[in-house]
Amino acid sequence: MKIDSIDVAKASVQMAISSREDEKGLEENFKKKGIITVAVDVGGNLNNSITKIVERALVASKRCGLIKDYHVHDGAVAGATREAIMQVSTKANGLNVGGKIGIARCGEHLSVCIFMSIGLLHLNDIVIGLGHRSIPDLY
Repeated sequence: MKIDSIDVAKASVQMAISSREDEKGLEENFKKKGIITVAVDVGGNLNNSITKIVERALVASKRCGLIKDYHVHDGAVAGATREAIMQVSTKANGLNVGGKIGIARCGEHLSVCIFMSIGLLHLNDIVIGLGHRSIPDLY
């Protein structure tokens, strides 16, 4: 079965929307298909948290072996994460958010999904953003 960018994007979305309890099972299932995944929690004021969100995505990606410590890989994760942040920022600009980043990679395809709840008084809104990059497969 050939894995393409759509499959990798779906994996990142599933990781972002999963519960902590389901994460490990999803990681194992995706690994059997050849897709490396990781998820990390994020939260706070979106404007003040952008740098922290990108850093958390990079650290998680390196820790699980999704990318190597190589500037092209770092740039791909950072770029896809910023792209996803920009998609959610129109709705969450200046507000407190809480949620999760799901990251997936297979071969040259890398996808970052951000799934967040936006806190506004007692009303919560939901927002999702997705970024994709193609990077050289150095494995």
